[in-house]
Amino acid sequence: MRVRLLDEEAQVAFGEALGRALAGQGRVYLGGELGAGKTTLTRGILRAHGHQGAVKSPTYTLVEPYELGQWRLYHFDLYRLGDPEELEFIGARDLFDDDGLCLVEWPSRGEGWLPPPTLEVQLRLAEPGREAQLIAGDARGEAVLARLAECWPVAD
Repeated sequence: MRVRLLDEEAQVAFGEALGRALAGQGRVYLGGELGAGKTTLTRGILRAHGHQGAVKSPTYTLVEPYELGQWRLYHFDLYRLGDPEELEFIGARDLFDDDGLCLVEWPSRGEGWLPPPTLEVQLRLAEPGREAQLIAGDARGEAVLARLAECWPVAD
């Protein structure tokens, strides 16, 4: 599935639609160059689950947990990860085994350690705005894409 996001507002709105389709579960791997909008998309996903505050990328802490009512979400930023084994030391295995939602920026830095994704989202600059390419990684991911396609226009 490929979608065009003309501005930040559209990117946050798409994140909210994606968040509703995810229903608080899964592993979403967010790829794209610096400034492609991974954290902006994450902000929308978190809003769909009730978060109204600021969303910063946890570049130095590696993970930011969110307890939002019945939802448990974990926002990872692996940009500064030196070695994928560092994830073991911060207890990430327990978070990925949890029945919550893990959002992972820079998943390539955790390659070989990270479990397979439910959904991969590749963001790229596409003037104007951004383009998102979504690829299901499992049956749950396929179901998420089907729900998302019902409420969001697919790019030509």
